[in-house]
Amino acid sequence: MKITDLRIRQLNGTMVHPEPFWEERLIRPIDVYPAYRQQLRQNTSNRQEETYQMSSVFLQIDTDEGVTGLSGPISPNHGYIINTQLRSILIGQDPRATELLWDQMYRIAIHGRKGDTMMAISAVDCGLWDIRGKWMDQPLYRLLGGPTRTSIPAYASALGYSLEPEAVTRRAQEIVDQGYTATKWFFRNGPADGKVGIAHNLRLAQTLREAVGSEIDIMLDAWNSWDIPYTLLMVERLSEYDISWLEEPVLADKLDSYLKIQRHSSIQIAGGEHEYTRWGFRPIVEHRAMDILQPDIYWAGGISEVLKICALAATFDLPVVPHGHSSHATAHLLASQPPTLCPIQEYLIKWNVMHQYFLKDKIQPQDGQVLVSWLDKPGLGIILDESVIESEQDLTW
Repeated sequence: MKITDLRIRQLNGTMVHPEPFWEERLIRPIDVYPAYRQQLRQNTSNRQEETYQMSSVFLQIDTDEGVTGLSGPISPNHGYIINTQLRSILIGQDPRATELLWDQMYRIAIHGRKGDTMMAISAVDCGLWDIRGKWMDQPLYRLLGGPTRTSIPAYASALGYSLEPEAVTRRAQEIVDQGYTATKWFFRNGPADGKVGIAHNLRLAQTLREAVGSEIDIMLDAWNSWDIPYTLLMVERLSEYDISWLEEPVLADKLDSYLKIQRHSSIQIAGGEHEYTRWGFRPIVEHRAMDILQPDIYWAGGISEVLKICALAATFDLPVVPHGHSSHATAHLLASQPPTLCPIQEYLIKWNVMHQYFLKDKIQPQDGQVLVSWLDKPGLGIILDESVIESEQDLTW
């Protein structure tokens, strides 16, 4: 079997959504600058009355035996890198040789060990694994060594929901009513917002705890936007609300800061969403700078690489809870790993509405669980829903 083509397919359609989709945005590292801090994340540029114009990009890998791999959604930037930097070493190769192709992509992209190029490599790797599963007529989790369980607990990530107390209470109670036993919310304020921002952050935690009761796990995400003093202050103030973990309190490259925070925090520290490859995770693991690791399969190097990150984490008894960019790839990986190593799956509620819009078989937890039986289609199980594709084009550069 040989790779004959790599297509970057942009799909377009119309999603019905009567209300504004993004109600609020999370804090960002650039919010230290006032001009950026006040900006709202309101995705209204493609809104027309009660609809949104949707556009998603998928990678399709064609072979001479008619077996096709699909991965995504990805960004157009990643498609550009695939077409201009990776295509030449992939055409004519055996797509089942995932270790060989990963190593060759990594070596040819010496300036792309992190960031967009590694994300492009990740997308290719996921597409290659999709081909391998379809070629063997097996779901991916079986090829990876599973299943290790019949269902995977999921937690609901509330990115994009309003942080107004009444809205938080309503949404959080809805999440519990849907069967979730854990939920994650995203701070909007940081050091530059002073005491008023601290009060807003504490109000979020208090509102959540009062809304969901004592039996539901609450996680909170600072998205790389705090510093050491602010984080330790917030940890002290948040402790009364029984927070399960605090995510990415400082910039991803500041390992020493993570070390100090982790050593002095009464709340577990999670991170790694913005880290890449086994080499990026090695110092985190060896120094135990975080309590929970969160590699993203579509960012950190693909399925091939996150398997290695899991093995590294298992050596140090550190749990891996992958960032939820892709529900399908993440579910297959988790279904192949011990539940003690990968205990739970992130489900980004709004993000998955967007990312799975063009998919026929969507993964949406029921009673807070992802059933492994849903994953029994060959490969990744990513099948496009032709009925919602209004137009499409191949992106070329």
